[in-house]
Order: sequence, then C-alpha cells, then structure tokens
Amino acid sequence: MSEIVVRENPSEHRYEIHVDGSLAGFTVYEPGDGLLAFVHTEIDEAYAGQGLAKILIRTTLDDVRSRGLAVLPFCPFVRGFIQKNADYVDLVPADQRARFDLA
Repeated sequence: MSEIVVRENPSEHRYEIHVDGSLAGFTVYEPGDGLLAFVHTEIDEAYAGQGLAKILIRTTLDDVRSRGLAVLPFCPFVRGFIQKNADYVDLVPADQRARFDLA
C-alpha cells in the first residue's frame, strides 16, 4: 500500500500529490480575492490510471472549502470533477456556474 499525501505548495501556486515521497502530480491555481482559479491539472504518466487525479482534486477542494474560499474551475479536469460531484458545485460562485456548465 502506497503512502499518498496531498499538500499545498503556495510558492508554486499549486496543490501537489506525492506517492511514497515522490511528486506524482499537481493542480495549478491563480489566487484571487477570496477564490482560487484552477487552470491546469497534471499527473505524471508513471502514475496514470491509479485514480490519483480524483484524490488530488477531492482533497484540494475539501481544503479550499475548509478555508472558506471559492473556486473557478477553468481546468477541464477540475470542472469535470465538480460536474460529476454535485456536492462541490457550491464552491463555484452562483453567478459563475453557467460559465462552467454548472447551472
């Protein structure tokens, strides 16, 4: 069983997922006033097909929620995750949901 850790790297404006101490992927954000705009998610090919992107995004969105921030899901993977998991739609400001096909 691998050790999976997700943590924010604020100096790089991203959340990272590490497997057994090695960087396996990340999701990049642009900070804004009371929100994070997610622009790109990437998982290293060596870790593809293990469900790490879902773990990364779920853990990231849970952290964003705990901090009281909103989300703008420009990244297609983050947007798709929110579309498939309606309990995260509330993180996107109501006036922005139609823009991301979340209305």
